Amino acid sequence: MSGGFDLRDEPWIPVRLLTGASVRLGFRGVFKQAHEIADLELGVPPAAAGLLRVLAGITARIAQAGGVRLDDAGVAQDIDDWHALRRRVLKHGRFDPDAVDAYLDTVVPAGRFDLFDAHRPFLQDPRLTAECVDAQGAPNPSGVNKLVLGRPTGINGAVLFGHFTDTAPIAVPAAEAAWHLLAQLYFGPAGQCTPRRITAQRAGSGDAAPLRKSLSYFAWAPELFTSLVLAVPGPQADADWEAADACPWEEELNAPLEPLPATTWPGRQLTGRFRHAVLLTPSHDRRSVTDAYITWSTHEPAPPVRDPFQILERRKDGAFQPREADGSRALWRDIDSLLLKDSKQDVQRPSCLEDLPKRLLPQLRVRAYGFEQDGQQKDSVWFQATTPPVLQWQEEADPQMAHHVSRCHRAAEDAGSRLDFAAKVAWRIATDANADTSTKTKIRIDQRKPGPWSSAALARYWPLAEREFWHLAAPQQVAGRPVERPFVEAALAALDEAIGPANRADLRVARARTRARAILLGLLPTTSTV
Repeated sequence: MSGGFDLRDEPWIPVRLLTGASVRLGFRGVFKQAHEIADLELGVPPAAAGLLRVLAGITARIAQAGGVRLDDAGVAQDIDDWHALRRRVLKHGRFDPDAVDAYLDTVVPAGRFDLFDAHRPFLQDPRLTAECVDAQGAPNPSGVNKLVLGRPTGINGAVLFGHFTDTAPIAVPAAEAAWHLLAQLYFGPAGQCTPRRITAQRAGSGDAAPLRKSLSYFAWAPELFTSLVLAVPGPQADADWEAADACPWEEELNAPLEPLPATTWPGRQLTGRFRHAVLLTPSHDRRSVTDAYITWSTHEPAPPVRDPFQILERRKDGAFQPREADGSRALWRDIDSLLLKDSKQDVQRPSCLEDLPKRLLPQLRVRAYGFEQDGQQKDSVWFQATTPPVLQWQEEADPQMAHHVSRCHRAAEDAGSRLDFAAKVAWRIATDANADTSTKTKIRIDQRKPGPWSSAALARYWPLAEREFWHLAAPQQVAGRPVERPFVEAALAALDEAIGPANRADLRVARARTRARAILLGLLPTTSTV
């Protein structure tokens, strides 16, 4: 049996319609009904981040106005012409059903969207059955547990989301396997992997996937059609304009030992930077995946490409790198980086949030997908979050509001940083009999023994700070007056909760608390009191 799970029409993408109903659709249904879809509902945020890049790549092929597509290289030579084309596409309000069918059924060769096609399964490499073999030449798959993020592998794997073992693997439904296929290709680990024999050598290590440990930000409209059109990145200066652009399902398989194809816009920029090769083993009825091969796809150096959905931060050496995902850091703490232009040259906002249509700004939110990981093998936590419609406050559209929001953010961060320090000082004073409690004496902090008050106080502070931030981040609050007080008060309340009323009865703890409060109050203007 060949094929059997065609992603064009199989219901594998969970969405919520504008009516509130939750359904599952294939690629065809998602594009034909995009104007009726309110949101994606994938339960695996890393897969959603990858899926949106795939959908954006297809959008560039099918979104058109007057017979001109969004990926037209001629129009892309002038950014103003390309923006004008995008406005005309958005004005249509939906994708042309005939263009959707033509791309899925005619432009892309048959079988390329089938998860289990014998010759070219979707985003997979069928050569792995012959190349991932043991010393005796027998197949050497990686195991289905290796495919599914959150399942333990090996003998020491941690149980995160269920009880699974390599000795008794549980098959995963084909639809969910497709999610994890995307997650592996975009967020997969570096280091040791299933060996792949192409030459006499069985190489068994690979590089990290292109989005590993990163955050992605998307302009999020009330319906998916607009979100997808806005997800198509503008023409990139660092793309190779001489080479023909292609997504993996549109071209032949790459040779793993040869140089990588040129990075072109928009297909390879969005879907052509994978460092892993994957092959799924289906069940007999093609409704689930029972095993998988996961190995390296290339050892060639990855070309420098700016991902259009990431915030870039300047490192100490002057180079820029994507902001890393932190499961304990709420999305609102990135708001200033999404609103302000790159005036400081230290932070660059995602290029997909540049030059958005002004008429849409009042309704555009920001959707973030993150996966906290290390650079090698450890996966910690994934998450997604959505802001209110804040893009109307971008600096180009409303500079006064953008800078007010930035002031609120800075005040919140300053109070959080000061609270961290003050709580550590308080712990040192309360627990070290030799510490001088005089306010004029500098207290030395032992970072190896910071005490429990700092982490406890910050855990209480950030939810309070978020509430105050959104209260202040409103047009009626823009008056140029100081915004520090609400955050200092939140920090003081968090400090008291962390110390606890019972501990405050102790004289030394009371002195420590007084010293810590003075540190926090120092953030207020000299005329303020609490």
